[in-house]
Amino acid sequence: QVQLVESGGGLVQTGGSLGLSCAPSGRTFTTYAMGWYRQAPGKEREFVAGITRNGANTYYADSVKGRFTISREYDKNTVYLQMDSLEPEDTAVYYCNAGAGSDWPLEYWGQGTQVTVSS
Repeated sequence: QVQLVESGGGLVQTGGSLGLSCAPSGRTFTTYAMGWYRQAPGKEREFVAGITRNGANTYYADSVKGRFTISREYDKNTVYLQMDSLEPEDTAVYYCNAGAGSDWPLEYWGQGTQVTVSS
């Protein structure tokens, strides 16, 4: 069983920035595509961003394009989500997602971390 350990998140004002990170357990990082989803109160979980195993391709939801950046560092076994120009609509629980497949969402989930953007 793969465990995804998330960190980051918190409270920020509109227009501010936050960073999230996620590290999978074990020696699986290089074999997994990685991504982030989010779920706001009363809404379904939605895709935010994804990155392929080799880091060559990234994908973003239209709502975050140009504001969020997903990246991965192989020597640190970690994937990051840099969130800039945050808006109250970005308030949600953010989940790390990882797996060996190619269809989103992938197999494994993190426990979630809260991001709150105040107006």
